[in-house]
Amino acid sequence: MMSDKTKGYALGAIAAATYGMNPLFALPLYEEGMNPDSVLFYRYLFAIPMLAIMIKSRGRSFKVSRKELAALIVMGLLMAFSSLALFMSYNYMDAGIASTMLFVYPVMVAVIMAAVFKERLPVITIVSIMITMCGLGLLYQGNGNSTLNPVGVGIVMLSALSYAIYIVAVNRSVLKDTATVKLTFYVLVFGFMLFFVKCRFGTALTPVHEWYHWGNLIALALLPTVISFLCTTQAVHYIGSTPTAILGALEPVTAIFFGVTLFDEKLTVRSVTGIILIILAVTMIVAAGNITSYLIRLKKLFPKVIKKHTKP
Repeated sequence: MMSDKTKGYALGAIAAATYGMNPLFALPLYEEGMNPDSVLFYRYLFAIPMLAIMIKSRGRSFKVSRKELAALIVMGLLMAFSSLALFMSYNYMDAGIASTMLFVYPVMVAVIMAAVFKERLPVITIVSIMITMCGLGLLYQGNGNSTLNPVGVGIVMLSALSYAIYIVAVNRSVLKDTATVKLTFYVLVFGFMLFFVKCRFGTALTPVHEWYHWGNLIALALLPTVISFLCTTQAVHYIGSTPTAILGALEPVTAIFFGVTLFDEKLTVRSVTGIILIILAVTMIVAAGNITSYLIRLKKLFPKVIKKHTKP
């Protein structure tokens, strides 16, 4: 029988790995001719009732205050833009590279906290930022004279920045005491509205021609969204926030694995070095404990247990 710690590490790994499956299910849909708006429309649409069932089964209320409602609308738009930018970046670069670049968001959170909220940057954070810049430089340049598409790089950086702003805003706004399941539900609801409008109220959706592509769409909602969230929640319950956040390094690794094995994406020595540097830098900054509370937004689900695993 597995110990609670072993269960926690296993669940944390599953959470990160399932989130890294975004390209696995999105890229076949792109090859089918679907655009990012349509893919995300269905992803959010199918994930919303799954989260609603979770809320109802736990006996939680859907009620929110007016102040929370306004903040939830903004958070929903931020999250939707981050999702849209990431999925758009797959059209300009390999999904594994895009997922690795997205993983710089913890560094962006640290910079935002220092610039906006005057939080002191410890030496390890500064070193991590420098390592991250080196890793991004290696990824961007590639081998020889080839470089990544600057449009794709810009788009994925906007995705990471939008997600970083979301993380900070959620923890520094009226939503800081909102239960995470309910928060995620409404973020998806208001994010879905953006794609509903962008798809001309559903009339401009790219048609799904093959029946098995519905499986990809449902899998996008279930695995990288709902399952990843549930496993992360339980991982924090068993091992705490910091180890769970560190296990997030498996997200880009998973995306790279599927990209190389299934979609014939190419990896060079230089790009592998850049990926390793970015994962190392982000792991350092998360392990330092500086911004862990801003990266893992789950303590409200298990307040008594989490206190035993986190520092005040």
